[in-house]
Amino acid sequence: MLLGLSLLYVGAVLFLNGLWLLGKIDDKEIVVINVVSGFVTLSVSLYSAFGPGANAASIKAAALTLLFTTTYLWVAYNRLVNVDGRGLGWFSLFVAITVAPVSALTFGSAQSGIDIWLGFSWAIWAVVWFMFFLLLVQKRPIQTVTGLATLGAGVVTGWLPGFLLLEGKL
Repeated sequence: MLLGLSLLYVGAVLFLNGLWLLGKIDDKEIVVINVVSGFVTLSVSLYSAFGPGANAASIKAAALTLLFTTTYLWVAYNRLVNVDGRGLGWFSLFVAITVAPVSALTFGSAQSGIDIWLGFSWAIWAVVWFMFFLLLVQKRPIQTVTGLATLGAGVVTGWLPGFLLLEGKL
Protein backbone atom coordinates (compact mmCIF):
# COMPACT_ATOMS: atom_id res chain seq x y z
CA MET A 1 0.00 0.00 0.00
CA LEU A 2 2.87 2.41 0.67
CA LEU A 3 4.00 2.05 -2.95
CA GLY A 4 0.51 2.97 -4.13
CA LEU A 5 0.43 5.96 -1.78
CA SER A 6 3.79 7.23 -3.03
CA LEU A 7 2.98 6.61 -6.67
CA LEU A 8 -0.36 8.40 -6.49
CA TYR A 9 1.42 11.53 -5.26
CA VAL A 10 4.30 11.07 -7.72
CA GLY A 11 1.66 10.96 -10.44
CA ALA A 12 -0.08 14.07 -9.12
CA VAL A 13 3.09 16.12 -8.81
CA LEU A 14 4.48 15.06 -12.20
CA PHE A 15 1.14 15.73 -13.90
CA LEU A 16 0.82 19.17 -12.31
CA ASN A 17 4.51 20.03 -12.82
CA GLY A 18 4.00 19.18 -16.49
CA LEU A 19 1.05 21.57 -16.64
CA TRP A 20 3.16 24.18 -14.85
CA LEU A 21 5.94 23.83 -17.43
CA LEU A 22 3.30 24.30 -20.13
CA GLY A 23 2.30 27.60 -18.51
CA LYS A 24 -1.03 26.37 -17.12
CA ILE A 25 -0.19 26.83 -13.41
CA ASP A 26 1.44 29.82 -11.67
CA ASP A 27 4.95 29.54 -10.20
CA LYS A 28 3.80 30.21 -6.64
CA GLU A 29 0.82 27.86 -6.85
CA ILE A 30 2.88 24.83 -7.94
CA VAL A 31 4.70 24.97 -4.59
CA VAL A 32 1.78 23.31 -2.76
CA ILE A 33 1.74 19.96 -4.62
CA ASN A 34 5.55 19.78 -4.58
CA VAL A 35 5.69 20.28 -0.80
CA VAL A 36 2.83 17.85 -0.13
CA SER A 37 4.30 15.19 -2.45
CA GLY A 38 7.74 15.77 -0.96
CA PHE A 39 6.44 15.14 2.54
CA VAL A 40 4.39 12.08 1.49
CA THR A 41 7.41 10.46 -0.18
CA LEU A 42 9.65 11.53 2.72
CA SER A 43 7.29 9.89 5.23
CA VAL A 44 7.10 6.67 3.22
CA SER A 45 10.89 6.65 2.84
CA LEU A 46 11.51 7.13 6.55
CA TYR A 47 9.09 4.35 7.44
CA SER A 48 10.60 2.04 4.81
CA ALA A 49 14.17 2.71 5.94
CA PHE A 50 13.66 2.79 9.70
CA GLY A 51 10.31 1.08 10.36
CA PRO A 52 9.80 -2.33 11.95
CA GLY A 53 10.08 -4.26 8.68
CA ALA A 54 13.15 -2.45 7.36
CA ASN A 55 15.54 -4.62 5.37
CA ALA A 56 18.05 -4.14 2.56
CA ALA A 57 15.35 -3.96 -0.12
CA SER A 58 13.20 -1.44 1.76
CA ILE A 59 16.25 0.72 2.52
CA LYS A 60 17.20 0.70 -1.17
CA ALA A 61 13.63 1.66 -2.09
CA ALA A 62 13.75 4.47 0.48
CA ALA A 63 17.05 5.78 -0.87
CA LEU A 64 15.68 5.87 -4.41
CA THR A 65 12.40 7.42 -3.29
CA LEU A 66 14.31 10.19 -1.53
CA LEU A 67 15.60 11.24 -4.96
CA PHE A 68 11.99 12.11 -5.79
CA THR A 69 11.48 13.81 -2.43
CA THR A 70 14.53 15.99 -2.91
CA THR A 71 13.45 16.94 -6.42
CA TYR A 72 9.97 18.02 -5.33
CA LEU A 73 11.18 20.03 -2.36
CA TRP A 74 13.85 21.65 -4.55
CA VAL A 75 11.25 22.64 -7.17
CA ALA A 76 9.15 24.21 -4.39
CA TYR A 77 12.16 26.05 -2.98
CA ASN A 78 13.14 27.37 -6.41
CA ARG A 79 9.66 28.76 -6.96
CA LEU A 80 9.63 30.46 -3.56
CA VAL A 81 13.02 32.15 -3.92
CA ASN A 82 12.83 32.66 -7.70
CA VAL A 83 16.17 31.19 -8.81
CA ASP A 84 17.07 29.83 -12.24
CA GLY A 85 17.19 26.17 -11.21
CA ARG A 86 20.74 25.27 -12.25
CA GLY A 87 21.36 23.47 -8.94
CA LEU A 88 18.23 21.40 -9.50
CA GLY A 89 19.41 20.77 -13.05
CA TRP A 90 22.74 19.37 -11.89
CA PHE A 91 20.95 17.26 -9.26
CA SER A 92 18.67 16.00 -12.05
CA LEU A 93 21.72 14.85 -14.02
CA PHE A 94 23.00 13.01 -10.93
CA VAL A 95 19.60 11.33 -10.53
CA ALA A 96 19.32 10.41 -14.22
CA ILE A 97 22.74 8.76 -14.12
CA THR A 98 21.83 6.99 -10.86
CA VAL A 99 18.47 5.59 -11.96
CA ALA A 100 19.39 4.52 -15.51
CA PRO A 101 21.16 1.40 -14.22
CA VAL A 102 18.29 0.84 -11.77
CA SER A 103 16.06 0.46 -14.83
CA ALA A 104 18.42 -2.04 -16.45
CA LEU A 105 18.82 -4.03 -13.23
CA THR A 106 15.06 -4.06 -12.70
CA PHE A 107 14.51 -5.45 -16.20
CA GLY A 108 17.28 -8.01 -15.64
CA SER A 109 15.66 -9.38 -12.50
CA ALA A 110 12.00 -8.95 -13.52
CA GLN A 111 9.76 -11.82 -12.45
CA SER A 112 6.35 -10.25 -12.92
CA GLY A 113 4.41 -7.71 -14.91
CA ILE A 114 4.84 -5.10 -12.20
CA ASP A 115 8.61 -5.63 -12.30
CA ILE A 116 8.60 -4.96 -16.05
CA TRP A 117 6.41 -1.88 -15.55
CA LEU A 118 8.85 -0.70 -12.86
CA GLY A 119 11.79 -1.16 -15.25
CA PHE A 120 10.02 1.00 -17.84
CA SER A 121 9.14 3.55 -15.15
CA TRP A 122 12.76 3.92 -14.05
CA ALA A 123 13.75 4.41 -17.70
CA ILE A 124 11.06 7.07 -18.18
CA TRP A 125 12.06 8.83 -14.96
CA ALA A 126 15.72 8.80 -16.04
CA VAL A 127 14.76 10.48 -19.32
CA VAL A 128 12.60 13.10 -17.59
CA TRP A 129 15.35 13.94 -15.08
CA PHE A 130 17.85 14.21 -17.94
CA MET A 131 15.46 16.55 -19.75
CA PHE A 132 15.43 18.77 -16.64
CA PHE A 133 19.24 18.86 -16.78
CA LEU A 134 19.10 19.91 -20.43
CA LEU A 135 16.43 22.52 -19.70
CA LEU A 136 17.88 24.03 -16.52
CA VAL A 137 21.65 23.73 -16.99
CA GLN A 138 22.19 23.55 -20.74
CA LYS A 139 19.32 26.03 -21.31
CA ARG A 140 18.00 23.99 -24.23
CA PRO A 141 14.67 25.30 -25.59
CA ILE A 142 12.75 22.17 -24.58
CA GLN A 143 10.35 23.49 -21.95
CA THR A 144 7.23 22.44 -23.87
CA VAL A 145 8.45 18.93 -24.66
CA THR A 146 9.74 18.57 -21.08
CA GLY A 147 6.32 19.63 -19.81
CA LEU A 148 4.58 17.09 -22.02
CA ALA A 149 7.03 14.33 -21.03
CA THR A 150 6.60 15.16 -17.34
CA LEU A 151 2.82 15.19 -17.64
CA GLY A 152 2.81 11.86 -19.51
CA ALA A 153 5.24 10.30 -17.04
CA GLY A 154 2.94 11.37 -14.23
CA VAL A 155 0.01 9.48 -15.72
CA VAL A 156 1.86 6.33 -16.84
CA THR A 157 4.37 5.87 -14.02
CA GLY A 158 2.53 7.33 -11.06
CA TRP A 159 -1.12 8.27 -11.16
CA LEU A 160 -2.55 5.19 -12.92
CA PRO A 161 -0.42 2.50 -11.22
CA GLY A 162 -0.71 4.26 -7.85
CA PHE A 163 -4.49 4.31 -8.12
CA LEU A 164 -4.61 0.67 -9.27
CA LEU A 165 -2.35 -0.43 -6.40
CA LEU A 166 -4.51 1.39 -3.86
CA GLU A 167 -7.62 -0.25 -5.35
CA GLY A 168 -5.98 -3.70 -5.16
CA LYS A 169 -6.15 -4.11 -8.94
CA LEU A 170 -2.40 -4.29 -9.48
